[in-house]
Amino acid sequence: QVQYVESGGDLVQPGGSLRLSCTVSGSIFSIYGMGWFRQAPGKQRELVAGIFSGGQPFYADSVKGRFTISATNVKNPVYLQMHNLKPEDTAVYYCNRFQRLYSGVYDGLDSWGQGTQVTVSS
Repeated sequence: QVQYVESGGDLVQPGGSLRLSCTVSGSIFSIYGMGWFRQAPGKQRELVAGIFSGGQPFYADSVKGRFTISATNVKNPVYLQMHNLKPEDTAVYYCNRFQRLYSGVYDGLDSWGQGTQVTVSS
């Protein structure tokens, strides 16, 4: 069983930066397939950044150029560095292994952690 603990969320002003951390424990042996999701109020959870097998990162169009996912190995945290934050980035952020449901739609593979709240507001 894999468990996730997210941290680093905060209230920031538009244009600000945050770095989220995700500590992973349990039966997981690779960072490939790890991702960061977010869920805004009234919206479905969406995958915003992930690491494909082979190490290639990918990003949702809405965060491309502003967010960076990084991970070295499963013994160290998975990070999400966020710059130039916008009010529409306000959401609860979660990490999880991702699985593709159908074109452009992903879901988590494991149980969800508690997430970490990011609020972007002046």
